[in-house]
Amino acid sequence: MTIAERIDSELKDAMRAKDAGKLGVLRMLKSAVKYAAIEKSGAEGQLDDAEAMQVIRKQVKQRQDSIESFEKGGRPELATKEKEELAMLSAYLPQQMSSDELAAAVREAITEAGATSRAQMGLVMKALQTKLAGRADGKTLSQEVQRQLAG
Repeated sequence: MTIAERIDSELKDAMRAKDAGKLGVLRMLKSAVKYAAIEKSGAEGQLDDAEAMQVIRKQVKQRQDSIESFEKGGRPELATKEKEELAMLSAYLPQQMSSDELAAAVREAITEAGATSRAQMGLVMKALQTKLAGRADGKTLSQEVQRQLAG
């Protein structure tokens, strides 16, 4: 079952269950995936799972940014709503790596790339993003690479 099919199926289940919160998130997600498909290849376009994952990651990142903004702005009720949406969206992403797994993967990529300084960070990041595809977010990955190249 593709990600788009899974979203459709869960959308129907949410309609049957009259789960307004989940229904809203799934409609938004279906719309975002469809919009990306149209942008890529016209009205009849479809996204493969990797491209759909990128759309979901983008939506997750938007929620994370919103949560941060709402918490700084003293709006905990809006931050809570965004956290609920984030949890629903995260269910579509692969399991995130633990910090130990991430550190080991970064060490391995640094060794493979032969990187010795922060100037070579781009080379390491490119290799890691291909290798880890969605199992770690870019910000966390970048911080870990910087930390290890500085040490």
